[in-house]
Order: sequence, then structure tokens, then C-alpha cells
Amino acid sequence: MAKIFTRQQVSELESKENAAIIIDNVVYDVSGFLEDHPGGPEVLLNNAGRDASRCFHEVGHSEDARAWRERFRIGEIAPEDHWEVVTPPPALDVAATKLTWSGALDVLAPPLLFAAVAVLGYLYFF
Repeated sequence: MAKIFTRQQVSELESKENAAIIIDNVVYDVSGFLEDHPGGPEVLLNNAGRDASRCFHEVGHSEDARAWRERFRIGEIAPEDHWEVVTPPPALDVAATKLTWSGALDVLAPPLLFAAVAVLGYLYFF
């Protein structure tokens, strides 16, 4: 059974030696991960003792990172302290996006038009 924390208890875990964050109503002890965090220890320490759900989701962590964070799970937030979990929008599937002539023309038209004007200007003045 997972240990139950109140948000007040987690707010006291904000030192380098004893740092915890909340992501989606789950508490993680990140004090042993500070130096290994790819974004640096400052990111975790700035969020220590707080709910870091929004920050975590905005960065766009990989599935590996999401699985790896479970190593640091130490408990959950008490039901009366739960915040609504907002699911991040799904990532854009680039492979499923259709390429069209219209899209290619939208991207290529401005630089091609600029190049044509530059060539005509060069030929006229020189």
C-alpha cells in the first residue's frame, strides 16, 4: 500500500537532502536524482515541495522518462488534497500527416518569389 501524504507534508520536503515533488497526485522523492536529472538539479529544486505536474507535462518527457520516474515514487496525495489531473494533448504524429502540393506551395512560395524578384532586380540593375 502506498504512503499517503498531504500537500502540506510534501511542501516541507524542499531541501537538497530531502526533495519531493508531486506529479498528477503522486509523490516522488527526487533527492537522489538531482545530479542525474538531464535538465539539471535546479529544475527539480525549484519545484521541490510543490506540484510539478504542469512543468513535467509541458517539457514533453519521453515514455522512458515517464517509466523511469516510477523508481522514485514514494506515495500518493490524500484524496481530499487531490487536484484535477489534466491530460496533456497528444503529440502530433508527423508520420500520419499527409503531404500535399498545397502545403508544399505554402512553404516554398515565399522564398521562391523572393529569389525571383532578387534575380530580376539584379539583371535590371547590372
